[in-house]
Amino acid sequence: MTNIKKVPDNHPDFRKLVAQLDAYLAVTDGEEHDFYHQYNGLESLDCAVVCYENEEPVGCGAFKNFAADTVEVKRMFVEPSARRKGIAAKILTALEEEARNYSMQFCVLETGKRQIEAVPFYQKCGYKIIENYGQYVGMENSVCFRKGL
Repeated sequence: MTNIKKVPDNHPDFRKLVAQLDAYLAVTDGEEHDFYHQYNGLESLDCAVVCYENEEPVGCGAFKNFAADTVEVKRMFVEPSARRKGIAAKILTALEEEARNYSMQFCVLETGKRQIEAVPFYQKCGYKIIENYGQYVGMENSVCFRKGL
């Protein structure tokens, strides 16, 4: 049974999953990892969630304020052993619901082209590719998305 809980950004289960995500990204981002990593701090997150499967933490996600009516989805991760079970979609849906509770109208996010499952996943979830924004302008590996809530 899966269960999603809103947690503080310093929650040990959230931090454990983010550490696994960072280790994965250090490999997939290669030489660009330090650039991306500087924008993935946990101190400015407004909402974090952890997905539990049989009471074990298997996935996480978060968002931070991006604009007056927009949040930026960050730190999406599902442990490899728990993938292909719909967990990422449940996490993303939970984040979108929380964003609505904050009266937000849009979600944006950035992912890397090397995270080959991520691009089609976000498209399947209704996200549309947009021009790279902010620090991702000119980053060839980045793909940015937006979705109306």
